[in-house]
Amino acid sequence: MNRNRVLAVLLAGGVALALFLGSFPIVPTVVAALASYVLFRMGFAMIGTFARPVPGPPPPGELRKVKIQYRCALCGTEVRMTVANDETPDPPRHCMEAMEYVAPTME
Repeated sequence: MNRNRVLAVLLAGGVALALFLGSFPIVPTVVAALASYVLFRMGFAMIGTFARPVPGPPPPGELRKVKIQYRCALCGTEVRMTVANDETPDPPRHCMEAMEYVAPTME
């Protein structure tokens, strides 16, 4: 058993023991113990997600998701790039010229 599960069981057991010693009925005490166990497990799971490191970048050559929009300065054609082999790819060429980056608009 891992440390978080042991701690959750001990806390839920402590709640159940306190309720039982306080001369509360058995069924609501068991329900309260199960509810506190579930809540503690969910809380530890949520907190545990913060402790995991961010995964590293994919290997070179593998496509990455991007959302970049370019516009041709000569004819006005617009292109949205959704996948690229780099996080900051070179702009595509149109009308024999490199296209210009279009800043994202606030929607």
